[in-house]
Amino acid sequence: MNILDQKINFDVLLKFSHITPSTQQHLKKVYASFALCLFVAAAGAYVHVITHFIQAGLLSALGSLILMIWLMATPHSHETEQKRLGLLAGFAFLTGVGLGSALEFCIAINPSILPTTFKGTAMIFTCFTLSALYARRRSYLFLGGILMLALSLLLLSSLGNVFFGSIWLFQANLYVGLVVMCGFVLFDIQLIIEKAENGDQDYIWHCIDLFLDFITLFRKFMMILAMNEKDKKKEKK
Repeated sequence: MNILDQKINFDVLLKFSHITPSTQQHLKKVYASFALCLFVAAAGAYVHVITHFIQAGLLSALGSLILMIWLMATPHSHETEQKRLGLLAGFAFLTGVGLGSALEFCIAINPSILPTTFKGTAMIFTCFTLSALYARRRSYLFLGGILMLALSLLLLSSLGNVFFGSIWLFQANLYVGLVVMCGFVLFDIQLIIEKAENGDQDYIWHCIDLFLDFITLFRKFMMILAMNEKDKKKEKK
């Protein structure tokens, strides 16, 4: 058989016939902005861990919240596009800074956790992204109510664990939270598609949803690996 015949036709593979061309263009902008956010967030994390010029804390958290609210309050238009991209970059940078403490914790346990976490998170995110894109439109939108309920229960259990201090409950929250965030990737992507099909072309705000999904997945996966590595070291002693 001809080797050329064995090659995968990526144009056919990545053809989403149930998504209109305008929405496909919108998704390209969303994912381009998402890639920019990841790069800027990595820079923010580098600043915290390596240079210690800006430290994660209350100010960085408040700063990211203010930028997010400012971005939300600024209407999407051609005139405000550059300004909103700047706000998005600032939000991503401070979000990366906010990851600094967790990154330092993992580096102290085993530095190899970080590349493993990023590759694992990227793989999980990509798989669920493709599942959402190839699935029928609206097929995962029913998850919205279930995911919000699960998120509320996780938040309540986390607050309750402040008083109980149970390591088992903490670990259960991590694993369940990881599953919930995988569901949010499915839900958010299909919601973005539906919004775009209905005329909402605010790709910058849509990027925020995916970026937060990825960061939350990364954080939870990283902590799971760190806790497992810590338990292994205890067993060896």
